[in-house]
Amino acid sequence: MTGNDAWMRRSLAAVWHPCTQMKTHEAIPLVPIARGEGAWLYDFDGRRYLDAISSWWVNLFGHCNPRINAALKQQLERIEHLILAGFTHEPVIRLSERLSALTGQALGHCFYASDGACATEIALKMSFHYWRNSGRAQKCNFVSLRNGYHGETLGALAVTDVDLFKNAYAPLLRPAANVPTPDWRLAERGESARQYALRCAGDLERWLEANHAVTAALILEPLVQCATGMAMYDAAYLRRARELCDRFQVHLIADEIAVGCGRTGTFFAHEQAGMQPDFLCLSKGISGGYLPLSVVLTTQRVYEAFYSDQTARGFLHSHSYTGNALACTAALATLDLFEADDVLVANRLRAQHLTQLCEPLRLHPAVADLRNCGMIWAFDVRDAGPDFSREFFLAALDCGLLLRPIGNTVYFMPPYVIDEEQCHALASGTLQALRAVTGTE
Repeated sequence: MTGNDAWMRRSLAAVWHPCTQMKTHEAIPLVPIARGEGAWLYDFDGRRYLDAISSWWVNLFGHCNPRINAALKQQLERIEHLILAGFTHEPVIRLSERLSALTGQALGHCFYASDGACATEIALKMSFHYWRNSGRAQKCNFVSLRNGYHGETLGALAVTDVDLFKNAYAPLLRPAANVPTPDWRLAERGESARQYALRCAGDLERWLEANHAVTAALILEPLVQCATGMAMYDAAYLRRARELCDRFQVHLIADEIAVGCGRTGTFFAHEQAGMQPDFLCLSKGISGGYLPLSVVLTTQRVYEAFYSDQTARGFLHSHSYTGNALACTAALATLDLFEADDVLVANRLRAQHLTQLCEPLRLHPAVADLRNCGMIWAFDVRDAGPDFSREFFLAALDCGLLLRPIGNTVYFMPPYVIDEEQCHALASGTLQALRAVTGTE
């Protein structure tokens, strides 16, 4: 029995893995990982895999990053965690100040939780409660984009448009509306991405005209709808959505849980539209992939609506690990890396290089709509069978790559430390896996 086999059996006996039909592991073995270094993961038998999806989009600066490690070791000698009700600590203060500064102080107040779905819940509740405190309790509904994903807790799932999840838990969910997605793949022949985005914004306008009186907020993922197939759209939609939300007095929630922290080419995705949301949700990469952390940033106007002598007017939400000192320290170290290494500029060069290396993929007869936004790449596979995702995952592992397709969509979201040699391995290995699965050159 190999080292991998022993750990795989122990995991299957004791661990219920997320978003997984456990019976599939009768045929597909788990991959036990012993350690990580930079962009590489190593199993117990010494084989390595290039982590091309940043371990579910969280690991921005590689595994066991020495600078983040050092910051955490130092913080461990001070305080590991502290109740944030009635107390505070240096890392959460410094992180809040730095995040607010990155928004130009437009979003000056930070509320913390542990994961992306919780951030969505906070933003939804805070929007609803704002309108109630403002004497407009009828504004209690939400609208989102078709094919959007915002998490799997009940509130987040209500504004998520993934049938697999929503159908399973439909009796538990509050109704929510959605409007057409500006995904440019749905544009008509001859219609540009921008034209299609504005056409979809027209659908949003008509919906808000009819429903704004009872609508608290619009929630969307700026520029890229990740979990439903890496749908990309023009920033013109965001600009128009901001104008419409202002006109109809509806909050705009920017879910940047996956697309924030430099992933789309700017630190915040909404920057590319030259606008600001009322609520900004961050998680995943904010702590560099080290510790669970999420945060919702909002405006002074929203904050003031809760500031009162009455407890019931305060925001009624809490988590035991809110503002965890170690998680905030990891986030501060992550922000330090962005500044010290001029990461956004360096990523533009990485993106250009990997995009060039992907040209043979674009020319492959099975590939459709190869697309790129910052440090995200995706392509769709024509005539993919029902088992494509599973087959491609296994073929990629054989090529030394960790890739997890979404349906027939293959995507890359590599860590920002990926080098030229690793980019070449990613592009060539993906092509090799594609050829193996499709049987075409």
